[in-house]
Amino acid sequence: MARIVVSEFMDESAVAQLRDAHDVLYDPALVDQPERLGREAADADALIVRNRTQVRGELLAALKRCTVVGRLGVGLDNIDVAACEARGMRVIPASGANALSVAEYVVGTAMLLLRGAYLSTARVAQGQWPRAALSDGRELGGKTLGLVGFGSIGQLTAQLARALGMRVVAHDALMDRDHPAYARSGAECRPLDDLVAQADVVSLHVPLVDSTRNLFGAQRIAAMKPGAVLINTARGGIVDERALADALRAGRLGGAAIDVFAAEPLPAQPHFADCPNLVLTPHVAGVTRESNVRVSSVIAREVLEALR
Repeated sequence: MARIVVSEFMDESAVAQLRDAHDVLYDPALVDQPERLGREAADADALIVRNRTQVRGELLAALKRCTVVGRLGVGLDNIDVAACEARGMRVIPASGANALSVAEYVVGTAMLLLRGAYLSTARVAQGQWPRAALSDGRELGGKTLGLVGFGSIGQLTAQLARALGMRVVAHDALMDRDHPAYARSGAECRPLDDLVAQADVVSLHVPLVDSTRNLFGAQRIAAMKPGAVLINTARGGIVDERALADALRAGRLGGAAIDVFAAEPLPAQPHFADCPNLVLTPHVAGVTRESNVRVSSVIAREVLEALR
């Protein structure tokens, strides 16, 4: 019987599946107790994490017996994959399991930000009637969605957007122009600069690596179509947060939805205060009841298979 340590939240039915076969320590608070996590990791044959547990440095060194690291999600920037593999550990992400949740978040926030009418509850409840001010919202249909990164999440987002009447353009540095994913999803392949210049909504779906850090800094944000919307559900550090806030305040951008940040949890940020048409969410675009079940089930199954 192997020992499995789960340091962040996981669907209870998947935890039960693991417990049927192995000794499991499931404590979502472990991520905030690094010393205890290190002690528990020393006897772990498998470690299961989300995005906050940093599998590198001291924690990685503590994993003396571990052979598999399960990631309850898809991004791997919190895991030193090369170092894990060098130590004989297999790293398993839940590829595709939360794609629908992220795609719906992108389309939903794009609709909200373009329309601009859904944040008036407090004013209307107070007896105000800002009908004239909110009558120039824009429809989603007929607009152009630009997807930066065209993996499984980007492709599903394209399908949902096209079903609502959007034109979709996409750019992926790792995919050739004739990659079948473009034709399959009805997206047009475009160079990044062209995409940025013509998209009404730009949505980011790339990992955080050296080439994507500050990919959307002040210069690229300024190159976006006037009134465009920027959505980041990928990773913090891809967007220069202060430059984004400046562009919103100056009226160069029509709105933004940011789910991921350079520092998480996000400390108080004065530059975001009073930004117009801005949605900030705490890294939950890929987390819904349904996606948590899917992600947890995939990782439980894969980890059990790896421990056989």
